[in-house]
Amino acid sequence: MSHSSALPRQFALDLSQTPPASIHNFLVSGNEELKDAIEQSMASWPLMSAEDSNPLERRWLYWWGASGSGRSHLLQAISNAARGKSIRQSDLNPNQPNAWIDLEDQLSRLSNQEVIVITVDDVDQLDERLQGSLFRILNLVQACSRYFIYLAGTLAPHGLQLREDLRTRLAWGLIFQVHPLTDSEKVAALSRAAKDRGLNLSADVLPWLINHFYRDMPSLMAMIDALDAYSLETKRAITLPLVRELLQIAGNKK
Repeated sequence: MSHSSALPRQFALDLSQTPPASIHNFLVSGNEELKDAIEQSMASWPLMSAEDSNPLERRWLYWWGASGSGRSHLLQAISNAARGKSIRQSDLNPNQPNAWIDLEDQLSRLSNQEVIVITVDDVDQLDERLQGSLFRILNLVQACSRYFIYLAGTLAPHGLQLREDLRTRLAWGLIFQVHPLTDSEKVAALSRAAKDRGLNLSADVLPWLINHFYRDMPSLMAMIDALDAYSLETKRAITLPLVRELLQIAGNKK
């Protein structure tokens, strides 16, 4: 029997889009100190006045980790939070060189009276010109207590194939390694989320999802929410056949 006619379109849409990144949907297992440092830094954004002195370690954070560890998720979460608070922000990465030019121009024109939040992703992939730009931006951030910068790459600063003076600058702030969740930790986190929602999942559902659905936690958490809604809509238990049916309807079957 097909349930597609009864399925609200929003279920399929929810599964086709990764939820917006936030600090709250970052699973912290093994990364508690990093999350605390980011939250302390973000908490000081609206409190800054031109006369305040804000320690560099609260304004300058670099973290590194393998692909899928959540390092880019954290940068996106910071950018989203800044936009939500109507704080000026700039997102930098190697694929958008014009953004670097725009930011340097902004920083040269600002009168140190405004908070600005800067994120830099894929530091390890910067070419020579962007390395020079980042070096100048870091010097400006260091000199102004109202500028905040958050950077991420694949390696600790000393291991990056960058110019030496830039590697030295990157190490001025706090440095963290991002530890990815193991599959068992993902299953445990998803089990807790299901329990919090009062859901009873058959034992094979979560291991199957880990191996056949998107592996990032925001997408997996969105799947839990969609399963919750779909099971209520169809009045069926959350079993593997139900999961496969929902994925097929949403066009996300792997």
